Amino acid sequence: MKRWKTLAKALLVLALVLGLLTWLVFRLPGFGGVAEGARLARMQASPQFHNGRFENTPPYVSDMSLRRELHDYLGEQVREPGFPVPVVPMTAAQLTTPAAPGLRAWWLGHASALVEIDGVRILTDPVFSQRTSPVQFVGPKRMHPVPLPLAQWKNIDAVVISHDHFDHLDMDTVKQLAQGGTHFFVGLGIGAHLERWNVPAAQIHEMDWWEQASFKGVTIHCTPARHYSGRTSMNNSTLWASWMVKGPTHSMYYSGDTGYAGHFKAIREKLGAPELALVKVGAYGDTWMDIHMNPESAITAVQDLGATTLLPVHWATFNLAYHAWAEPVVRTLAAAKAQGVQVVTPRAGEKFEFGQPFQNLPWYLPAK
Repeated sequence: MKRWKTLAKALLVLALVLGLLTWLVFRLPGFGGVAEGARLARMQASPQFHNGRFENTPPYVSDMSLRRELHDYLGEQVREPGFPVPVVPMTAAQLTTPAAPGLRAWWLGHASALVEIDGVRILTDPVFSQRTSPVQFVGPKRMHPVPLPLAQWKNIDAVVISHDHFDHLDMDTVKQLAQGGTHFFVGLGIGAHLERWNVPAAQIHEMDWWEQASFKGVTIHCTPARHYSGRTSMNNSTLWASWMVKGPTHSMYYSGDTGYAGHFKAIREKLGAPELALVKVGAYGDTWMDIHMNPESAITAVQDLGATTLLPVHWATFNLAYHAWAEPVVRTLAAAKAQGVQVVTPRAGEKFEFGQPFQNLPWYLPAK
């Protein structure tokens, strides 16, 4: 009996130590902040907030199982490229002058893109660190360099953030951009993370779905998505979103992470069809479809939006799912061809100018 009591005490001590360590880890700056006071009250007043958390409509019901996830994880797909991913280097000089009129985009890897629209320079979900993690010594690592190193990113007018997962919201990138006066447009609650990272309050714009903000001659619309959130767990403590940016002449849409649902048609009905759509095509699985579209669903979403051109994002940079590395773009191009959707597949750092000819190269396939 004494031996069992000793063992029980040891297990209790171990549990307490592990609990304390977990608490300390979650206090690291990379995990961000917690909404309180007026910020929390505004979140609670949102039509998307129910029972202490944000919810999709209808709510997301997971059909994941440990057995199925383990089966998919142990699959034989080649999830990383067996060759150096081609990157077109960018220079800091490209950002020293104001953005020119027109509409152009540089895909930077994963969900990060630089878009210049009617003279305004905007980044989508910029993640320029080496790992998608609250710390940089562990976590999914980049499979190709950023076209421009983090320290050289300056003169960015605005950033739109779709949600607070680590592959979409990166503390070091936010801090670098904030020093240069960049403004951040984020879903409800995400401002708490930015405030903890010392982003000035005047540069933070928290928005609910269907709200809009005028900024330097363009209008930034916070639009719905179907996903989930949480910096430390899947607790939906912040609001996920997609974004439409409309200028006097041009328009662009960024999907963020989302499952396929009726919100794409609703966005077109309320705001019109965008010219350029940056839509996620990678990181999907059979049990993820309610919150992560596959390529065929992404093409349907683009059709619902009525977008002129699709630039696929959310693939090729981090190993985050169980499909083959190049599968997302191969399936996207096949579905687009079948449905008559125009797609551009630039290399990371390669410029696409809307309205100008663009040649898609099969850079994502091994050289023959």
